[in-house]
Order: sequence, then structure tokens, then C-alpha cells
Amino acid sequence: MRHRQRRRRGPGGPSQITARLTIPFVGEISGTWEPADAERSAAWELYLQLVTRVSVEELAADEGLLREALSSFYTFFDTTRDILRRYGPEIAPPLAPGHVSFAVLAVTVLNRVLRPLLASWHPRLAAHESGRPEGRDPVAWEREWEHADALRASITEVRGALKSLARTLQEVAGVSDLIDLPAPRGPEDTAHGRIGAPPPAGQTGS
Repeated sequence: MRHRQRRRRGPGGPSQITARLTIPFVGEISGTWEPADAERSAAWELYLQLVTRVSVEELAADEGLLREALSSFYTFFDTTRDILRRYGPEIAPPLAPGHVSFAVLAVTVLNRVLRPLLASWHPRLAAHESGRPEGRDPVAWEREWEHADALRASITEVRGALKSLARTLQEVAGVSDLIDLPAPRGPEDTAHGRIGAPPPAGQTGS
């Protein structure tokens, strides 16, 4: 059987959107975005970075490391600057009042969201880490830190901002949702609707 090959196309997406970005302790900023093709390509690159890092994943109280989250934010900071540099002036055009661009949103996230978090919390966490006794489990030591809950709350606020950015980038890039992906379905899911569910009455396993 012959299969039809999908034709390759350039960057897609809407010609205009209303971009919204949540800034912790500031509120929401918004503006009209009329993306050029270069901005759509840059949006896809940054979107991919966001959805493949811990940047937009929830961090439950009993899982993950605060250091890992901060390190991911640092890497994302550098990656975003690299994308801005590579695409250059095409993603930072002059704008009319009430309009935004890829560069405006990206730089706002760097300077108003990530930089304050990293500048405040990185040295404080590093100071606590430096006091870990030899042989002490680093995970347990981090979770015993008196400021751990406060940092975790700040990380949650930042994740909300990054998720709102990711949604905007997804819309501009014209791609599918890669953030809230459905959980993988195993054999039990297919047979009984959910993992661990008993079989319907009158049916037994072989």
C-alpha cells in the first residue's frame, strides 16, 4: 500500500494573537503580537526548550531537588539569550504601542521573572549546601533547610509565568500541546479502563 508523504512547509501559525504573560507579584501583561516567520521559528525553539525541561513541570513537596530546578532555570536563561542572539533584529522589530514581539516577551521573562529568582535564591541555597556535613544525604539536607518551602513557593510562581509563555509560544508556532500530554496507557488501561482496576464482574484472568 502506498502512503502519501506529508508535504513539508515553512513556519505556520496565526498572523496575529493577543499575547499574555503572567509576572509573579506584578500581574499580567498583554499585547498584540503579529509574528514574522523568524519569530514563529524562534517561538518553536523556545517552546521546545520549555517543554523538555523541569521548567514547566510541577514540583511536589516530596519530590525533586530545588537545586535541579534552579540549574534548569539557569540553563534556560542562557538558551533564551542564545536564541535572541541567533535570530537577531528580525525578532525585535520596532513596535506600535500595545504590541509585543518575541524579543519583548523573552527579555521580560529573563529580566522580570528569572533574574530576580536566581539572584535572590542561588546564593542562599549555595550557602546552605556548603554547610552539609560529610556523608549527609544531599536530598535530606536540602529538605531540612528552613527556607526550602519559601524557595519552592517562588519556583511555583516562576513556573506559572513560564507556562503562560509556553502557551503563547505554542499558539504562535502553530504546534500541538506538548505540555499537558496524556499519561501513557498500559495493558491494564486498555483492558479495564485504568491501571489496577479489577476486571468486570464475571470475568477472570487466564
